[in-house]
Amino acid sequence: MASRKDKKGRVLRKGESYSDSKGMYLYVYFDPFGKRRYIYAKDLPTLREKEEQLKKDQLDGIDSYAAGIADLNFMFDRYMSTKSELRVSTRANYLEVYDRYVRGEFGRKKIGEIKYSDILFFYNHLICDLGLHIGTVQYIQRLIRPALEIAVRDNIIRANPANGVIQQLNKKTQSGGSYVRHALTLEQQREFLSYLDEMPEYNKWKPLFTVLIGTGCRIGELVGLRWEDIDMNSRTIDINHSLFYFAGRRNKTDSKWVINMPKTDSGTRVIPMVDTVYAAFIEEKTRQEEEGTSCISTVDNMTGFIFCNRFRELYVPESINRNLRRVIENHNAMEEVRAAKEKRDAIILPQFSCHHLRHTFCARLCEADVNIKVIQSIMGHKDIQTTMDIYAEVTGEKKKKSLEQVFNQMQLF
Repeated sequence: MASRKDKKGRVLRKGESYSDSKGMYLYVYFDPFGKRRYIYAKDLPTLREKEEQLKKDQLDGIDSYAAGIADLNFMFDRYMSTKSELRVSTRANYLEVYDRYVRGEFGRKKIGEIKYSDILFFYNHLICDLGLHIGTVQYIQRLIRPALEIAVRDNIIRANPANGVIQQLNKKTQSGGSYVRHALTLEQQREFLSYLDEMPEYNKWKPLFTVLIGTGCRIGELVGLRWEDIDMNSRTIDINHSLFYFAGRRNKTDSKWVINMPKTDSGTRVIPMVDTVYAAFIEEKTRQEEEGTSCISTVDNMTGFIFCNRFRELYVPESINRNLRRVIENHNAMEEVRAAKEKRDAIILPQFSCHHLRHTFCARLCEADVNIKVIQSIMGHKDIQTTMDIYAEVTGEKKKKSLEQVFNQMQLF
């Protein structure tokens, strides 16, 4: 049978043809589902380059059709469907962050089209245009990279384009390493608690924030703390669960609260109750007895929660952080006026969250040269590297101050 040729007299291979209506060369092949597919090119050499790439992909077991239609959202949802062991709170956080920053735009990009530079530009956009911290972008990376890794293992793409992106970002932002929330200095800590004690409208918050600073509890652990979890005689605090507020549209249950049990042994721990924390519990108990208030909330048959709002219900973590921001703003405004009148430098509190107070507690332990393994145990850190990151930051500052004192005493400069 005579071979087919194009208008230039070149012999066309099996599956190749020229479309006069489109003015393009095309190659016909069948995908793994038996459906006819087409590759187009303006000239024959380009078409054959695409054919060779297709054959190479087929030999490698790569499904070009799947790579062409599957987007990042599809792979992320597929990845999440495999994570059956995730706690409700963790899954909710993953979905909230992904939906907010990825799903609407970047998530629609086709898997086969995503390049390393695309992810790098996307992360730069999040940092430079949206003002996200490198720590938040690292969190997003922990969602995108494993989703793309599934595509690699499913032979949809050859390599994971997300690999190495964060390292490049760290070089550009000069942040390096993992993100560490900076703790309050001792001066700032004392100023904060003193202000709460001084202002009648904020005085009720002092026991709660004192316990946060004096125990290093996570906010969910503090909200879920019950009177039966503390032993005033032995002065210990038993951390055996935490509460998560789950009121989003993904919650299909009637309850807005979820009890999280520790995933690892490190999460379950007993924290020594220092005198200041002991006094804070006494103060909170006395206030509730005088006002005739106590928490009426029940979560999965758990009752007797220590801290509650004016409606005698559990505090929503975000409401605590929201009130904390209000306290900081009002303090700083008042402190600037006071400092100006007294002709001194103002002690300005940085913007911080409840989680910064957890790091503040850890920083105080590091400054006191407590054994690193003891700190890890009290903090409930699964990975000691988390403890070491804070320890390195605190001890680094201590070394600097020590050197300055030595230099001043020796009058070297």
